[in-house]
Amino acid sequence: MTRHTDQVFDEYRNLLFSVAYRILGSAADAEDAVQDAWVKWSAADRSQVTDPKAYLVRIVSNVAMDRLRSAQARRETYVGPWLPEPILTSTDTADDATAAESVSVALLVVLEALSPLERAVFVLKEAFGFSYAEIADAVERSEDTVRQAAARARRNVQARRPRFHADRARQRQVTERFFAAAGGGDINTLMQLLAPDVTLWTDGGGKVRQAMHPVVGAERVAAWFAAIGTRSYQGIEPGDMGVEVIELNGGAGIVCYEMTAREQRGEHSERGADRARNRAIQPSTAGRVIATLTLDLDDAGRIVTIHNVANPDKLHAVASRTTLHIGPDHRPAARATGSEVNGVDGVDEVDGVD
Repeated sequence: MTRHTDQVFDEYRNLLFSVAYRILGSAADAEDAVQDAWVKWSAADRSQVTDPKAYLVRIVSNVAMDRLRSAQARRETYVGPWLPEPILTSTDTADDATAAESVSVALLVVLEALSPLERAVFVLKEAFGFSYAEIADAVERSEDTVRQAAARARRNVQARRPRFHADRARQRQVTERFFAAAGGGDINTLMQLLAPDVTLWTDGGGKVRQAMHPVVGAERVAAWFAAIGTRSYQGIEPGDMGVEVIELNGGAGIVCYEMTAREQRGEHSERGADRARNRAIQPSTAGRVIATLTLDLDDAGRIVTIHNVANPDKLHAVASRTTLHIGPDHRPAARATGSEVNGVDGVDEVDGVD
C-alpha cells in the first residue's frame, strides 16, 4: 500500500509543484507546499478517492493559498523590491506560448497584486484549463464565488500585463545581444535594445547591494549595465564571472555565476561576448550562482522590463538545477464525469475540463 501511495503521488509531483509555484512565486515555498500535500495524502483515507489527481490538486491549492497569506505579510517588510524566485524550465515544452507565459517572471510579478483566492483561481483556470466547477471544488468555494474571483483576477492582470508576442527565437536573440553589449560596455547597442521607458527591477533582499528602487529610462539602465564589465560585483572581478544564456521561467534568461578556478584558467582571457554560448549550468564546472536576469519585450522587440534577482536565498533552485517542466502535457485536464471529477465519491456531476 505504501509503495502504491508513493507511486501515485510521484506521478503527480511535477503537476503539484507547477501549481504551487505559480500560486506562490517561490520554488522553496512550492517544495514545502508539495511536502505538506504529501503528508496530508499519506494520512488520508484513500479508499474513498476515485480521482487522485483532482484530490491532490485540491490539497496543494489550499496549502499554497495558506502559505501565500503568510508570505504576503512577510513581503510587506521585505527590503527593496520583491521578485519571484527564478527557476529553470524545460526547453522542449516552452514552445507552448501560453504555458511559457504562465510561468514568466513578468506575469508572476503581476500576480502579486491578487488575493490568494484570485491567484489560485487564475492559475488553475488560465494555466491549467480547469473548469469553474472543478476550481470551486479545488479551492473549496462556490462556483459563483470562483467565477467572480476569476473575473477580478483577469481584469487586474490585463490592466497590468499587456500581451506582447515576441517569439522564442527573437527573445533569445535580444537576450544574447543584451548580454554581449553589457559585457562589452557597448552603450550604443544597449540604447538600441532598450525601450525609452524601460524599467529595471533588482532584488537583493537586503543581503547583497542592489537598487532599492526601480531604475527607469534607457539612459540610466544602459549606464547601469555598461558598468558591469568594469567593476567587481559581490567581490568577484569581471574576468572571474561566468555568464550563461539559458531558459528561465519559460524564456531565454541570463545566469551569472562565479567561475571555478578551472574555468578561470581556460576562459580568463576571453571577452564576455565570446562566453555567451548556449550551454547549461553544469555542477562539475559552474561555481556559486550570484544573479539571474530576465527580459520582457514589447511588440517591437525592445526591452521594456528587466528583472534582476540577486538575493542568494532565491537562487537555490537555479543553482541546484531544479527544472520545472511546463506545457500542455502536464496540465491536469483529464476529462472526467460524474462523481469522479471532484476526487471523492458521493458528489454531484460537473462538467469536464474544456
